Amino acid sequence: SERVRKLAPFLAYDNDPYIVTFNGRLFWIIDAYTLSDKYPYSKSFNGGNNYIRNSVKAVIDAYNGDLLLYVADKKDPIIKAYQKIFPNLFKSFEQMPMGLKKHIRYPVDLFKIQAQMYSTYHMRDPQVFYNKEDLWDTPSEIYDQVSQKMEPYYVVMKLPGAEKEEFLLMLPFVPSEKNNMIAWLSAKSDLPKYGELLLYKLPKRKLIYGPMQIEARIDQDPEISKQLTLWGQRGSRVIRGNLLVIPVEESFIYVEPLYLQSEQSELPELKRVVVAYGNLIAMEENLETALLRIFTGRVAEEKPAMQGHSEDAWSKNR
Repeated sequence: SERVRKLAPFLAYDNDPYIVTFNGRLFWIIDAYTLSDKYPYSKSFNGGNNYIRNSVKAVIDAYNGDLLLYVADKKDPIIKAYQKIFPNLFKSFEQMPMGLKKHIRYPVDLFKIQAQMYSTYHMRDPQVFYNKEDLWDTPSEIYDQVSQKMEPYYVVMKLPGAEKEEFLLMLPFVPSEKNNMIAWLSAKSDLPKYGELLLYKLPKRKLIYGPMQIEARIDQDPEISKQLTLWGQRGSRVIRGNLLVIPVEESFIYVEPLYLQSEQSELPELKRVVVAYGNLIAMEENLETALLRIFTGRVAEEKPAMQGHSEDAWSKNR
């Protein structure tokens, strides 16, 4: 982060650099943005700017520090100006090796700003917009044991109607001051569809559970509640992971991992997986078993208990 900011201080940078492998070496990738507060007739965000483009992908060799800046949005007029000022600083996106292109991802910071804006500007009717009758909001979830605003999350999944799995960034919406789900937004990271945004807008007349409603159902389930209380009394800490909201055909599956961390260990262990679908909810040792119970009503054959933290034993149970 220090290196790239020293080289190009006129760009803004994402808060989450990520490391990838390519040709047997490690590389850091940081998304860089062009910003402005001068774009006409646009609402500002995060301190006054009202224009943002993810114009550059910065790639840093983790071994020797070599740094290359690839222009990912060549239509952005601001980055065009910088290219003319510093003609040797930037490379075209076409020059990025394909092995690195396969690792690029849609940036979280940009996605959060777009989601924030779209929660208001999805309203097309002027009267509805003026009265703010259909405001959306980012839902809350229980993470660890505390309620917090849900963050966008990356998943590899196959969208309904898609031919294969894709690497997506996704976030659900709820109506303002309500907990039912009203929409689901995703951004694609795989080429050639990188940057495409997909929105599922849900019918208002049909109740579709939002994340906090699922969290409440988890708390109210006698079997799950009993088990969570039992673990908490044995000197262990129950950590509830991020709730994943996954579209399947014309419905949604909700998946939440449960981790257990002992007082003597800093390393949480995946203990159970909770799956909810429609009015059904199940907690099992792994995702496969939970899905089996939800969709067939059967429980998989019991397998020998895992000893310690054996990776092999976990793989066999998976």
